[in-house]
Amino acid sequence: METVSIIPEGKVVYGIQLPIQSQSTIYCEDWEPPSGPAELGRIARQADESGYFYIAVCDHTFIPRRLAAAMSTTWYDTVATLGWLAGITSRVRLMSHVYIATLRHPLRAAKEFATLDLLSGGRIIVGVGAGHVLEEFEFLGPEFLERGKALDEAIDGIAAALTDEFPELAGPRWPATDLGIGPRPVQQPRPPIWVGGSSRPALRRAAARGDGWLPQTAKRSELKTQVAELRELRQELRGGAPIAIGALAGTLHVGEPSWELPKGTVSGSPDKIAEDLAEFVELGCSHLQLRFPSRSVDELCDQMAAFGEQVGPLLGS
Repeated sequence: METVSIIPEGKVVYGIQLPIQSQSTIYCEDWEPPSGPAELGRIARQADESGYFYIAVCDHTFIPRRLAAAMSTTWYDTVATLGWLAGITSRVRLMSHVYIATLRHPLRAAKEFATLDLLSGGRIIVGVGAGHVLEEFEFLGPEFLERGKALDEAIDGIAAALTDEFPELAGPRWPATDLGIGPRPVQQPRPPIWVGGSSRPALRRAAARGDGWLPQTAKRSELKTQVAELRELRQELRGGAPIAIGALAGTLHVGEPSWELPKGTVSGSPDKIAEDLAEFVELGCSHLQLRFPSRSVDELCDQMAAFGEQVGPLLGS
């Protein structure tokens, strides 16, 4: 599989997983549940204007009642939301973070992302993952314990269909031949595929099949070990081909806060925040996912703008 690189060598970029579109109680702010398309669109446009490399949308089809209290049932559809965002932005890349590819036929998924890439002018990043909600697999997909193997096959199938109009899918779950997929994506040879997950199998999958890696862990001590392992696996499986390595940068606040920030938030001058993020850069991370505590959409947009204007240039981005 040919590697697709979209981040120039030596450059560090940053992005944000959008609020509102997923409302798990783990991270949802109080102002998000009553918000909707107007606020979501405003945040997306702020990212577009402030030099963010990507905006990301999550993926769950449904949430079982047993998990609804913690996860909520509000998860905007990934493809529909990315399509809408494509129409209201012009520069920022649009990423699925992450699309549970095991729950869709690879040709269906490729059709969706090829269309999104065309409609957005070549701005799609296909972020994929194995999924974790048992009931989604019971109703929609392969056996839960088989989801890793299914994801490997799904990634190969999506990559093939994004590369070739008439892809050959070997199976065994989704064999296909002589089935054409159009329209074709703008990005050539195809849009990049970034693989999510921080387990040993996920790292191996990213090393073997990914153009980029989307970690789940937020602990820097664990990330250091994982990056080293990913690099070793990449060398073994792909001859050391380039791979875009990500990091969850934690919660940040540019400037001195006027309210009590969540525990662990890094706040202060642009230089201080850039110095804190430099550790990720030294590890070899090339894309950072940012999060800003906020009490309103205004506050979030102000923080996003401040980071883009004051901190981003200090990262070599």
